[in-house]
Parts: sequence; C-alpha cells; structure tokens
Amino acid sequence: MEQKFSVLLNVYCKDKSAWLKQAISSVLTNTVCPNELVIMVDGPIGKELQNVLDEAAQNNIVRILSHPVNIGRGAALGYAVPKCSYDLIALMDADDVCRKNRFEKQLAAFAANRNLAVCGGQIQEIDADTFAPIAERKVPLTHAEISKYLKTRMPFNNQTMMFKKAAILSSGNFKAFGLLEDYYMWVRVIAKGYKTANLADILVDMRVNPAMYGRRGGWNYFHMNKLLFDEMKKLGLLSFTDYYYTLFVRFIVQVLMPNKLRSLFYKKALR
Repeated sequence: MEQKFSVLLNVYCKDKSAWLKQAISSVLTNTVCPNELVIMVDGPIGKELQNVLDEAAQNNIVRILSHPVNIGRGAALGYAVPKCSYDLIALMDADDVCRKNRFEKQLAAFAANRNLAVCGGQIQEIDADTFAPIAERKVPLTHAEISKYLKTRMPFNNQTMMFKKAAILSSGNFKAFGLLEDYYMWVRVIAKGYKTANLADILVDMRVNPAMYGRRGGWNYFHMNKLLFDEMKKLGLLSFTDYYYTLFVRFIVQVLMPNKLRSLFYKKALR
C-alpha cells in the first residue's frame, strides 16, 4: 500500500503570487499527488498572495495554517511540522517548482529502505525571471558521504527534502537559526543517528537571483555560521582541526570576499 504523505509549503509577504501559484500547481499535478498540502502562512500577506491561497483552498487536500506575525522560516516550519497529518513530510518553497515525478521517486526510496529518515535530491538552478537553466547543485548520495560533507558544507538541497516527522520531532524540530535553520536541523538529525540519503535525480527547479549571494556574506552571516559549527563541535561531529579549518574558509568567503567574487565562487566552486 502506498504511504500517505504531506507536503509543507511556507509562504510569507515577500513571495510572488505568480511563483506561488506555479509552486502549488507543481505539487498538485505531480505523478503522485500528496494526501495533503499544508501551506504555512508566516505573518500577514497581501491581497494577491491571499487570492492564490483562496483559489488553492478550493482543493480539498489543501490546508492553510497561519501565524499572526512573521516569525521566520525556521520557526514557521517548527510550528507547522507537528500539525501535518502524516508521518512522511516533503518540503516545498513558494518560489520553486517540483519536477513531475519528484514524490514518486522519493516515496520509492523510503519504500526500499525502512531505516531511511531523510531523503533529498539534486536541484536545477534557474533564472528567476526567464526560467533559463544556470547550474545544477549536486549533493552527495549516501549517508556516509553526507556525514562527511556535513563537516564543511550543507549536504542537502533544502527544497527537495522529504522526511519522517518522528525523526524531526525527536531531533528537536525546526528552529529559528538565522539563514541556517535547515543546516541546523540536519546536523541534529545526523547527530541522533538517523539514516539519510540523496537521490541522484533533479527533483526541483530553484529560482536564483544575485541578491541571494549577498545574503550569504557579511559579519552577521559569518557569526551564525560560527554558532552552527560550535554546535557541531559540541555534538562530536567536528574535530578541532575541522572546526578551525572550516571557520577559516568561511571567514574568507563570507567576510573578505566582495559580493561579485562570492557569487562567482558559489557558482563555480560549489557546483
């Protein structure tokens, strides 16, 4: 019997209504449709976004959750995960597009491995306006490779994740953590001993724009990275050498590099 699952999609005021509509459509027209689509509305939104949600809510599998004030993506996911109805939950961003058979492939992975707790995949980065392909972001496939990769870089593409709700809740659930709430979540999942994997397939088309690289730099962003790697060291995931090497590299990239050079670095070195 096919396992039932939820899709959790977070929305806030700065999302674009046309992109949200496309994201929702890519979920509802997948080769395997979810048993519910939970849309988490993080704070007040404008009329155009609300119109898209009102239209989506006419589908009986769509549930709308809302928080009266904007609390940020990490806290919003933490609020919504316990309210999802099914043990398997897939994440979805409001500005990205699922490939047609995304959920079919991920469900097959969970069916093939009962010990699997988290499963992601590859993404195709696309121009935010033209949809033209830019680059693929490739992440490691096996749990051993993911655990090693975790020490220096994010080993998952957040937009592609499907996970067992029980594993997330027992690992402390999503929490606010700057722009690193997902990385922080998967660090705790792996520290708990849960098994992870990534599929070799592209599961999501992800819109990117130059502003994204600016958000990945500066003292505040570096400070949040340091806090994350402090936690990883406490959890025994990083050695003394790994800890200081990683901080050194991130200081150069996130603090010393100008945005244009950082953009080139992310596009070339991390793909």
